[in-house]
Order: sequence, then C-alpha cells, then structure tokens
Amino acid sequence: MTTANPAAARQLRVTLVKSPFGRLQMHRACVRGLGLSRMHQTVQVAATPENLGMVRKAAFMLKVEEV
Repeated sequence: MTTANPAAARQLRVTLVKSPFGRLQMHRACVRGLGLSRMHQTVQVAATPENLGMVRKAAFMLKVEEV
C-alpha cells in the first residue's frame, strides 16, 4: 500500500517573462533546467524541492502560478 504525498502532486505553471541574456550562468542554467528556452514560454513542472530551488534562484525572471 502506498500513501499519496500531497506535496508531490502539486504542479507549478512557470512562464519566462524576462530574458536570461546577460544574466549569471547559474540563473540561465536554472531557466534551462525548468525546460524554458524562449520568452513567454510556459511549462508545467512538479513542485519538487529541486524545481522549487530553481524557481527560487531565477524568480526575478519568472512568473509562477500554482495549478
């Protein structure tokens, strides 16, 4: 029997609203790690600690909504 973890089911909708051009390499890597490659592109990612850390690192370039 497995118990469902409610935190694992959470999803985030992440949109790139500022260009990563000219930013720190770590911030660009976090944006790419989230699956974003173009301005105004939106992806849906799981709210894992790894993804939340990348969102927190590059939050000034992103728009984040909980789904």
